[in-house]
Amino acid sequence: MFISVFDMFKIGIGPSSSHTMGPMVAAGRFLDLLRGSAFTAQGVRARLHGSLAFTGIGHASDRAVILGLAGFRPDTYDPDAAEAALAEIAARHRVAPDGLPPLAFDPGTDLVLDRGPALPGHANGMVITAIDAQGDAILSETYYSIGGGFILTEAELAEGRDTDDGPPVPHPFKSAAEMLEMCARTGLDIAGLKRANELSRHPRAHLDDGLARIWQVMRDCMDRGLSGEGTLPGGLNVRRRAGAIRLRLLEERGRNLDAPHVINDWMSIYAMAVNEENAAGSQVVTAPTNGAAGVVPAVIRYWLDHVPGASAARVPDFLLTAAAIGGLVKYNASISGAEAGCQAEVGSAAAMAAAGLCAVLGGTPEQIENAAEIALEHHLGMTCDPVRGLVQVPCIERNGLGAIKAVSAASLALRGDGTHLVPLDACIETMRQTGRDMAEKYKETSLGGLAVNVPNC
Repeated sequence: MFISVFDMFKIGIGPSSSHTMGPMVAAGRFLDLLRGSAFTAQGVRARLHGSLAFTGIGHASDRAVILGLAGFRPDTYDPDAAEAALAEIAARHRVAPDGLPPLAFDPGTDLVLDRGPALPGHANGMVITAIDAQGDAILSETYYSIGGGFILTEAELAEGRDTDDGPPVPHPFKSAAEMLEMCARTGLDIAGLKRANELSRHPRAHLDDGLARIWQVMRDCMDRGLSGEGTLPGGLNVRRRAGAIRLRLLEERGRNLDAPHVINDWMSIYAMAVNEENAAGSQVVTAPTNGAAGVVPAVIRYWLDHVPGASAARVPDFLLTAAAIGGLVKYNASISGAEAGCQAEVGSAAAMAAAGLCAVLGGTPEQIENAAEIALEHHLGMTCDPVRGLVQVPCIERNGLGAIKAVSAASLALRGDGTHLVPLDACIETMRQTGRDMAEKYKETSLGGLAVNVPNC
């Protein structure tokens, strides 16, 4: 099993990896399918099912599909060009992707949010169809957005192709137990195992540059959020708070008013800044998802700015360790809120961040595994119930608390020798079972929890 660090940390756009980035990627894949087919399409249609339908508007899934069919990609997204393209598509009722003739597409009728039963493969399903001049279907594909921006066709999902299927890596591990055994046998730490696996697929310069870019995009996103003002889009009138709280914290620091608990406020605003930017549709890094994108960068920023002896040179080790843990969660359970609730998003992110922090603070592989388990264990059962389907309430604050839990988990693990009762593998399996048993209304449908008990207009 191999899931690259560049799969766990994807550079894209907000507000959702599964509901925004995923549909855009799926639409792009369908364009590639059309380009390689013998059919000459005259138009295209898309139908969103399950969670994509219920919370699609709030997550900008509709915009993402339209832009994906117009040739836009998350990693090269230009917001100004996107707005211009959307206006032209609305006026002309057609998309004009590169390498294909213009395709008829009326956003009002050719994009359907089907709130009936979800498709059988996953809660996030969509069907894209090409039609001829008579309106008959000539090519169709079903896609599933399985979390973190990962997309599978119906056939790929049936084949279990949700991980890399390339050549073998030197240290393949499918469980935390296997990972720890490999560390003991090779003398490598978790980051070392992960680095060796990555280098078997990527040149060293590509890996180093890619990791540096991931952290730079994370930090840039955080800095934008820490200076942001105003109200977030979507109709809830949620005010940006990270920037204003930061100014108050700086003022209190200048007057020597810091209390011991203030460090929690710093961690919270680091995470909230990222997720306020995500809610605004800004550039963000999945970590492992957009809805949980603030936890990992917040904990890295906490370590760099508040822990004596921290060095930016160790950030790659943090990211590699975090990606190793995230890969285990994704492979053995889920990182999709629509599949397993927010335990799969913020819970996974907290486990990744706790492991990364424990690693750069000198933890052993056993202590790192313990840190990840503590953080994940105390998110078990957390529902995904976004008010009005927006990745704002409770998502933004939840990232701040996830970061605090991650730091506490790493600290607790470092106080021990790595010996503990509940293995990380058991915790991940418990999360999978809990997600399976969780009612659908608590899994990113906005049909339960806060989404129905808080006025949203």
